[in-house]
Amino acid sequence: MPLSAKLACLASQPNFEFVPRISAIAREAGALLMQHFDQHIKIEYKGEADLVTIADRKSEALIRQRIREQFPGHDILGEEEGFRDTGSEYRWYVDPLDGTTNFAHGFPVFCVSMGLQRGHEMIAGVCYDPTRDELFAAEKGQGAYLNDMPIHVSQVAKLVESLLATGFPSHKRHKNPNIYFYHQITLRTHGVRRAGSAALDLCSVACGRFDGFWEFNLKSWDTAAGVLIVEEAGGRVTDFSAGEFQLNSRETLASNGLIHDALVHEFQEIFDGRGLEPLPDPREYAKKA
Repeated sequence: MPLSAKLACLASQPNFEFVPRISAIAREAGALLMQHFDQHIKIEYKGEADLVTIADRKSEALIRQRIREQFPGHDILGEEEGFRDTGSEYRWYVDPLDGTTNFAHGFPVFCVSMGLQRGHEMIAGVCYDPTRDELFAAEKGQGAYLNDMPIHVSQVAKLVESLLATGFPSHKRHKNPNIYFYHQITLRTHGVRRAGSAALDLCSVACGRFDGFWEFNLKSWDTAAGVLIVEEAGGRVTDFSAGEFQLNSRETLASNGLIHDALVHEFQEIFDGRGLEPLPDPREYAKKA
């Protein structure tokens, strides 16, 4: 983009109330994560499969400290330290390291995710990817931005021409039906990607890299910031039946809006068991190879 156009774009940006301070905190936490990245740090387990590292804990401790310093009295719900409700009108949803498994294996797809709720409404959100120095941000009614530049969802209108993303749980994968959704939706689109960070997947929908995203059983800290960013970028977020999205929803379906109804239709077909293509038998494939 020419410098003159970039300056004009910057001049037209809204006067954010929260994003500059949230962004500074997210960048500081991201810098902390990069100090530990790819250094073979110790991995611990929450349950059978969920990973946690010292980087998760240090990042959340730093974020909580900065929030208390700048927003005293606000409640904070974080993935690692949990929540203590003091009755504040404001509540933060913090994932200090979304994509811990990627991080622990040296795969550079992870982020810091911070969302702020007032009452029952999300009012601000930031996701920072420190490996690419990409900061996605939004405030309610002010649009969505990537590194201070406005972003918008894609204009792909046909499901068959779309690129989507999904995620699989680290815990109890054998009880999650998403492999069937992955299989069916893959056959009906340009493809489905699984990168391992729900927050970044949502941001990729917001900036048009993906046309849609879905996942089962995400937590509030996974979605709080990313959902607002998608909506402020012109996208749509619901549950799998097109019902209103809630932070405690077990289903997250985000899209550019144009393919949303088609996705909802495909999901209903899958849930009802109609038109399911059988999963290929690897034994038959091996015989023909």
